[in-house]
Amino acid sequence: MAPGTTMAPGTTAGPGTTMAPGTTMAPGTTMAPGTTAPGSTAPGTTTAPAGDAECGSAPSDTTDGAIAGFAGTTPAGEITEDFQARLCEVDPNLEDFNYAAEAYDAVTIVALATLIAGDDGSAHASEINGVTRDGEVCTTFADCAALIEAGTDIDYDGASGPIQFAGNGEPLEASYGLFKMGDNNRIDQSLTEYITRTGPPELDVDQVPVEGNREGDGILTFGSILPQTGSLAYLGPPEFAGFDLGIQEINEAGGVLGEDVVGIKGDSGDTSTDTANQTVDRQLSEDVDAIIGAASSSVTLTVIDKVSSAGVTLFSAANTSTELSDYPDKGLYFRTAPPDIYQGDVIGQFVIEDGNQTVSILNLNDSYGNSLAAQAKATIEESGGEIVTEKTYDPAATSFDSDIDEIVAADPDAIIVIGFNESSRILRTMVEKGVGPRDKMVYGCDGNIGNALGVDFDAGN
Repeated sequence: MAPGTTMAPGTTAGPGTTMAPGTTMAPGTTMAPGTTAPGSTAPGTTTAPAGDAECGSAPSDTTDGAIAGFAGTTPAGEITEDFQARLCEVDPNLEDFNYAAEAYDAVTIVALATLIAGDDGSAHASEINGVTRDGEVCTTFADCAALIEAGTDIDYDGASGPIQFAGNGEPLEASYGLFKMGDNNRIDQSLTEYITRTGPPELDVDQVPVEGNREGDGILTFGSILPQTGSLAYLGPPEFAGFDLGIQEINEAGGVLGEDVVGIKGDSGDTSTDTANQTVDRQLSEDVDAIIGAASSSVTLTVIDKVSSAGVTLFSAANTSTELSDYPDKGLYFRTAPPDIYQGDVIGQFVIEDGNQTVSILNLNDSYGNSLAAQAKATIEESGGEIVTEKTYDPAATSFDSDIDEIVAADPDAIIVIGFNESSRILRTMVEKGVGPRDKMVYGCDGNIGNALGVDFDAGN
């Protein structure tokens, strides 16, 4: 279906279908299987020559960018050229690849767990953590499925790198990329650094029992609540591309339980709307077995109780808030993105290792921004650095002048900006007041680093 198409109520089609971002589906409608629609435009990790647009890049005529040098961390392994090419076949218009691999792995892990359980109902959730550890390593759905059929215990290592879940359904090892803006205000891939962090033994908690006895119907059906609109909309296209690609390759390998899997796309919006709840209500009425999303931790917290109470798996590719690590989720919440205890430490270490001693932190006032800022602060202070100003902000604010004025007065060595698409406006104010990335060392995070940031900045947004 083309983006923007609406399916009439009562329309049906076979398993395996995914809807393109922007497509709407009337309540009660079931999706037709077998088709995979590409996503729409979004952000990434590579850059293209000025004026040239190709998958994984965003055009730019800027040659002396005001945000050149801005550096942001994001959970990311070094994804292969082959995987990038497969994503680009799904969506040739991708500008970024942020969280595409994590979304792909989330879909694949659920499918493998369902094969092991022999049931697409709640029972598959008990197998998810085991899919990622303590067995024979396999890296594709087809290879892992063959091992399962032969009675072999598997250890899935995916497109996002080696994956090993603790008993609470989150990674024990994390790979991060530090992406940097080049002179064209786009990611300069040649400057990217990667770093791996492994959690201490105490994070390898026991398996959280699954509470729920929802029965499956033999057809594994995925829903999704990913950002087509709102402050994280730039993350939507790569996550949808990973979602699409995962479903496509599972079905090419024979599907699950003898049937093609089905994908239903939906918008999460952000916390300023009730979009995620409306999407979840619709998808639960369509008897989904697992929902991929949300991208925003705060959005996930608005729907997690509803999803887990329905006995449905909720699996995020991008949630990082530590608030979700011990949330009472009935053993039904999982994430391929590592919690901020890792990312906050990584940001703090980069700041200190770059020779900065005094630091200002400006962060979005929500569960994501606050937990990430708290961990970055702890790492910096433990390493001998000093936080000279720390401010939280409302992303809907009409001006960030007073916040930036405090930073100017403190004159720190480095500034950390933790936020979403409003970061473009914050950076513009910083540039105007002489504390932009060409004046100070300025660091960001997975919520704002990407080609979309440069596109917004150049457009004055």
